[in-house]
Amino acid sequence: MPEPPVANASPLIFLAAGGYFDLLQVAGDTVLVPSTVALEIERRGSADVTVRAMRGAEWLSVVPDVPVPSLIQSWDLGPGESAVLAWAHANPATEALIDDLAARRCAAALGIPVRGTLGLVLTAKQRGIITAARPVLERMVHAGMYLSDRLLNEALALVGE
Repeated sequence: MPEPPVANASPLIFLAAGGYFDLLQVAGDTVLVPSTVALEIERRGSADVTVRAMRGAEWLSVVPDVPVPSLIQSWDLGPGESAVLAWAHANPATEALIDDLAARRCAAALGIPVRGTLGLVLTAKQRGIITAARPVLERMVHAGMYLSDRLLNEALALVGE
């Protein structure tokens, strides 16, 4: 049985803002969030859509941070990205749900499987969980997620849209 995925703030924020928080479960029945990431989200305030979504998700589990190895520290990532990659590094075969490009490059260098918000939406479309990826992605872009038109169109072509 694969390890539960570990999520950074951006997939949580974008999926909650778009109204698709449950799509995180395409990565696993349980999704882990390091305490550093959970605290980052909690600082947004109790009225925040992501805070409310996290509190209502019984399948989401906040886990204690693990020490960040020097090889991850050397990438000079943010605290949330570092916490996610440290957890995945300490728990082999854990997928990191992360959007930040530098963090994704660090994950690739360390052999950590990674998937971003875009990948979660495309997987949901491929599995028939959503009927179309474009409106989901457009809602998240409207909520602040950056996707170039080229990347959006290439991704949608992968799922026949």
